[in-house]
Amino acid sequence: MLGIFILIGAYRYYARLAEAFRKTKWHYGLLAIGIYIGTQLLFGFSYGIYVGITNPESLNDMNYTGFSGVNVIGWLISIAAVYGVYKLLENKFIKENRQKPTLEIEEIGKTE
Repeated sequence: MLGIFILIGAYRYYARLAEAFRKTKWHYGLLAIGIYIGTQLLFGFSYGIYVGITNPESLNDMNYTGFSGVNVIGWLISIAAVYGVYKLLENKFIKENRQKPTLEIEEIGKTE
């Protein structure tokens, strides 16, 4: 359940970034969802392989559908990945805006 709230927050966070730099909002929102789910899957597979190699008998009793320390670590790693890519995109968009000052010139005289 907490993962769903994180997904919603990541979507809105990226959509706000896209809106600020006049990009398509839902493209970047879906990118945030993809980064979060991809990181969760990568962490889950990595942890499963680690447990399988170190203690193969424990795989029969594994159930991480609830709230556990492994889930919290996975959430934190996924949030860090989403934030890291956000910062990379933000810096990229800022550099693009510096190279295109004509966008601001075109806005002069337009009324909202």
